[in-house]
Amino acid sequence: MEFFKLVKASPHLTLLWLLSLVVTSFLLLPVAGLFPPAWSAERARLDGQGTGRIGCPYCRNDGSEISQLLQRADDLYADLKTKEALAELFKVLKLDPQNAEALSKIARAYVDIGDTVPESEPDWQEKRIKQYRSAEEYARKAVQADPNLTWGHFYVAASLGKIAVLSPMPKQLDLSREVRTEVENAIAADPQNGFAYHLYGIWHRKMAEIGQMRRVLANVVLWRSVPKGSLEKSVEYLTKAVLLNPQVIAHYLELGRTYIAMGQWQLARKALNYARELPSEFSDDPLNKKEAGELLREIKDR
Repeated sequence: MEFFKLVKASPHLTLLWLLSLVVTSFLLLPVAGLFPPAWSAERARLDGQGTGRIGCPYCRNDGSEISQLLQRADDLYADLKTKEALAELFKVLKLDPQNAEALSKIARAYVDIGDTVPESEPDWQEKRIKQYRSAEEYARKAVQADPNLTWGHFYVAASLGKIAVLSPMPKQLDLSREVRTEVENAIAADPQNGFAYHLYGIWHRKMAEIGQMRRVLANVVLWRSVPKGSLEKSVEYLTKAVLLNPQVIAHYLELGRTYIAMGQWQLARKALNYARELPSEFSDDPLNKKEAGELLREIKDR
């Protein structure tokens, strides 16, 4: 009884860990990896064909002004010049306001800009939310322009996940459901979108790690139910991400974490060793490698 009195007196403090788990999974992708800008193998293949663009392999480089602007934006983004890329994408919208590719990549840029607002700045949370809301706006416009574009749905999910982390806890739970729906829509639109599988794999692990008591508390205190997840589904989706993008370090790192949660130590070590041995491609890969090494040390005697 004393425990439940404490919960009712301070529900936010008691449920902080629980509710943060619901949404923090959506922050675990590489900053530059939310929309892979420059995979060398894909770039070489597309350059050789003279068609397609990074992130839009079915688009045709037809020599038009729009095509050139989109390619320039991709190149700038690959060089981590996000604001310069954004300027090129807005030029595309002046020529074609319903260009779904440009709209989704504008959403991508706003997510990245929001991520770079330092916590040392005054009102940093509000500043980040402003950028994430801009990302959501353009991602939804991309979905409206082309409901079959995987990246429109993906960036609705990504932007909502970012907003949720900085929102009151009841809203976090509400947004987590739409995030799941949009990730599923992204996969339905393109079953080859490995980053959507990555996100969904983490989502399932986080949901599976939430115990029944905490689910009951969320329902009693906040009148919200917590979605259920599966460690087996987490393995399935993260393995799919690895198969689709075998060079992405973050996929192996998260797969290793899921195997640890399952007590599958040998498989965890194998995945984490892959994460350490692969060459870095994204800006936060050194951190991913460091985390993989730390996890390996933690489970070395298991």
